[in-house]
Amino acid sequence: MESDTLDVLDRRLLHALHLDARAPASRIAEVLDVSGRTITRRLGRLRATGTARVTAMIDQRATGHAEWLVRLRVSPDGMRALVRPLARRSDTTWLTVLSGGTEAVLILRAHRADPAPLRALASSPHVRDVTAHRLLRHLMDHRWHGRTCALTAEQAAALRPPASGGTGPVALNDLDRRILPVLAADARASYPELARHAGWSESAVRRRLDELRRSGTLRFDVEIDSALLGYSVECLLWLTVSPARLATVAQALAADAETAFVGAITGPHNLLAITVCRDEEAFYTYLTGRIGRLDGIEHMETVPVTSYAKRVAPAL
Repeated sequence: MESDTLDVLDRRLLHALHLDARAPASRIAEVLDVSGRTITRRLGRLRATGTARVTAMIDQRATGHAEWLVRLRVSPDGMRALVRPLARRSDTTWLTVLSGGTEAVLILRAHRADPAPLRALASSPHVRDVTAHRLLRHLMDHRWHGRTCALTAEQAAALRPPASGGTGPVALNDLDRRILPVLAADARASYPELARHAGWSESAVRRRLDELRRSGTLRFDVEIDSALLGYSVECLLWLTVSPARLATVAQALAADAETAFVGAITGPHNLLAITVCRDEEAFYTYLTGRIGRLDGIEHMETVPVTSYAKRVAPAL
C-alpha cells in the first residue's frame, strides 16, 4: 500500500535503517540502486517532518535498573496535563494513551529497590488508579513485519550487519554518559559530532561505540507511526496464560506478522502483546481466527492505542 507520506523508496530506506541504524548513506544507496544524495535528502526529509526518528537505547542490565510496566486509569480531562510531564521524565521509556484518553501505559525504568517513582505517579490528582507490573523479559527478538517487508531478501542480507554474538551488557563509563544522550536524540549522529560533544578523540568514540554495539549494550530503533505504513489499528493485549503454556503462546504470537511486541510480566496478567492490523476487520479476524485458537490463554483484555507520547528511552 502507498500512503500520502511514504513511497516505495521511503519504505525501503526505513527497512534498511531497522537492519542497521548507522549504515552509511552511501552503502544504503548502493544496495537500493539510487544516488547517495537521494538517500541523504530522503533521510533529512523524514527527520525534518517528524515522519521517522532513529534513536538509541541501552540494555537496562547495564545500569542496574528494572523496567516497570505501569498502567494508569486517568480522568479524561486530566490526560493532557498528566502526559506532558510524564513524557519529559528521563526514567519514562515508553508512553502511550489508550482507550480514547481514559488510560495511559508507560514503561518506567527505576532502580530495583527504589519505589519513589511509583509513589509519585500514584499521588497525581489526575490518576484514579495505578497498577505496576515488572517487565520480566522481552520475548520477541525481531521487528514488526510491517516495518521490515520492503526489501528483498538479497537487499536485506547486504545491509544486515554481521552477527556480533553479544557478550552481554558492559558497565557504562564517562564517555558513554556523554555520547548516549546525543545518540538517543539522533542515532545517526556522526563520529565527529559525537567526539565534539564528548570532548574525546573521534577514534576513541568510534572504538567505544563499536564495543557497545557488539556487546549488545546499545540497541537502535526507528520510530514511525504505523498508520503511515497503512496500518490503522494498534492494540494492547493483556493476556493471562497458563504457566505451562506461557512460552509456547509467546513464541506463537512473536511469529505472527500482526505482532509488534511480546513481553512476560508480573501480576494477574502474565503476558503483554502489542498487535498492529490494517483495520478493525483485520483485527477482529486476528482475534477470532488466530488468538482465539491458541491453547492456554485463559483470559484476554484488549485495549486500543489512541496515541503515543513517547516511544523510546533516553540512552542514559
